[in-house]
Amino acid sequence: MLKKERFAKILAYFIKNSPVAETELQYKNPFQLLVAVILSAQCTDKRVNTITPSLFNKYPDAPSMALAHSDDIFKLIRSISYPNNKAKHLVGMAQKLGREFKNTIPSDIAALQTLPGVGRKTANVIASVIYNKPAMAVDTHVFRVSARLGLTTNAKTPLATEIQLVKHIPEKLIATAHHWLILHGRYVCLARKPNCSECELKTYCKYYSQLYK
Repeated sequence: MLKKERFAKILAYFIKNSPVAETELQYKNPFQLLVAVILSAQCTDKRVNTITPSLFNKYPDAPSMALAHSDDIFKLIRSISYPNNKAKHLVGMAQKLGREFKNTIPSDIAALQTLPGVGRKTANVIASVIYNKPAMAVDTHVFRVSARLGLTTNAKTPLATEIQLVKHIPEKLIATAHHWLILHGRYVCLARKPNCSECELKTYCKYYSQLYK
C-alpha cells in the first residue's frame, strides 16, 4: 500500500469514528493546561489529573504560582515523575510568563519553548489545543503508533516523526490527528502488546501486515 493511500484510509477512519478527539488532561484555562502538560512528561495523564486539583486550588494562575516556592509545589506533586525538577520548572515558567509575556500564554512555538520546562512537544500541544494551530506534538504514543501503522518510515526522533506526519496530513486535521494517534496508542496499539485483534486499522497497518503475512 502506498503511503498516500495509507494516510487517506487511516484519516478517513478517524474522521468517521472519532470526529472529536481531545486531550484527557483536566484544566480550566490555558495556564492550567500548560502546567498539566509540563507535569505529564514521562507520566500518565491519569496520574497528573489526580494531583492537579489541589495544585490549581492553591495556585490557579501564573501570578500566584510565580510567588510560590518550589518546595511547596514539590509537596503537591511529589507522586509524579521528577517532581523536584518539575516544581522548579513550574515556578520559573510562571515567573517568566509574568515578566516577559504579561501572564499570557504565547501562541508562538518558539516563544513557548523559552519557558522553563517547555520543550517542542509541550509547545506543540499548547499551540494546537489552545490556539488551534497545525502543530503535531509527538509523544511516545504518537511516535510508536505512527511507525507501526506505516505513517512514518525510519523516523529515529520525535522531530523526524513530526516532519513526516505534517507533510502528509491536511493542515486542518493536524491538531486533531495528534489526539487520534495518542488515544489509539493509549487504548489499542499498546506498547508491549498491541491489541491487533480489536484494531479496526489493521487492514491498513504495516506492522500487522508484516506480523501476519
